[in-house]
Amino acid sequence: MKLFKHCMIIVLLSISICGQTQNFQELYKSGTNGYASYRIPAIVASKSGVLLAFAEGRKNGSGDNGDIDLVLKRSSDGGKSWSDLQVVWNDKDNTCGNPAPVVDQNTGRIILLSTWNLGADHEPQIINQTSKDTRRIFVMYSDDEGLSWTSPKEITSDVKKPEWTWYATGPCNGIQMESKKYRGRLLIPCDHIEAGSKKYFSHVVYSDDGGMNWKLGGTTPTDKVNESTIAELPKGKLLLNMRNYTSTRIRQTSLSDDGGITWSELKGDTTLIEPVCQASMISYKPKGSKPMLAFSNPADQKNRMNMTVRLSRDHGNTWTKKQVVHAGPAAYSNLLQLPAGGIAILYEAGNKNPYEGIVFKVLDMNEFK
Repeated sequence: MKLFKHCMIIVLLSISICGQTQNFQELYKSGTNGYASYRIPAIVASKSGVLLAFAEGRKNGSGDNGDIDLVLKRSSDGGKSWSDLQVVWNDKDNTCGNPAPVVDQNTGRIILLSTWNLGADHEPQIINQTSKDTRRIFVMYSDDEGLSWTSPKEITSDVKKPEWTWYATGPCNGIQMESKKYRGRLLIPCDHIEAGSKKYFSHVVYSDDGGMNWKLGGTTPTDKVNESTIAELPKGKLLLNMRNYTSTRIRQTSLSDDGGITWSELKGDTTLIEPVCQASMISYKPKGSKPMLAFSNPADQKNRMNMTVRLSRDHGNTWTKKQVVHAGPAAYSNLLQLPAGGIAILYEAGNKNPYEGIVFKVLDMNEFK
């Protein structure tokens, strides 16, 4: 286990929206610290309130394959300042990505699931089974709020069927269930592609022992969905919200009443439009008010732009309030309930394209209309 120096820094990114320049807290700027680009944000808060913002550091470009490392920055003051970049996983020229962190509130342990493949293997080759290796799944954890991490442990045989080719964890936060029947269960939303049929589905993996062992949960009954995000509703019901590859350009949803072992037929959410992109959803529990859902994605049916956060007070049946976080180019995101209350978002954004950097922003709850 390696320890990393914690040195506070603040970087501001000026982004022009509708002719007006706004300052955002940019955690990862493409072309810095030896990485050509940063993508795939994921964020959680430790049990004591330290924020951990993960990303993929892509060495040589913005593509999904090649030399990619898992990187991290930490904040102990609610996101006002952040540590220097630390590398959580670097496997030479290979791809270490799709960060999917979750916190065990019983022990404080931070568990990080992720995927690996040879840097020379591209996604189409893995899907067509012409690659040298395949997509593998690993887990590591930290007991000191992200300062140090265990070596990656492979769990592929526990959570991936032999007939699956491509596989992705998250990318976004996992959850820990709070309902009585499944209290303490850790869940990570995932997706996979079948060999032969090449159909793509969403599924979950879970752990009932604090992340030490992982099992394969249920798969959606129909295909054309992949990257997903999950939240717990009242009485232990789970809601899975998925990237959709049909022509409707709206998010797909599914419910589970048995802790993620089976999932209902897919249902489109006509309010949650998308350009085919990852999204984030969390159960938000404001002080002195009933829990609600928060959802973020680039709310446009053609382009990755218009990063919007919506709120629902009826378990995702309707979304009554929204806030446009960034009207310009934007893509992947991850929401977080801050330890002190309120909501923050970690998201990809830029002026000319969505991948100029990864930005952290605390949302003004009065700006939801």
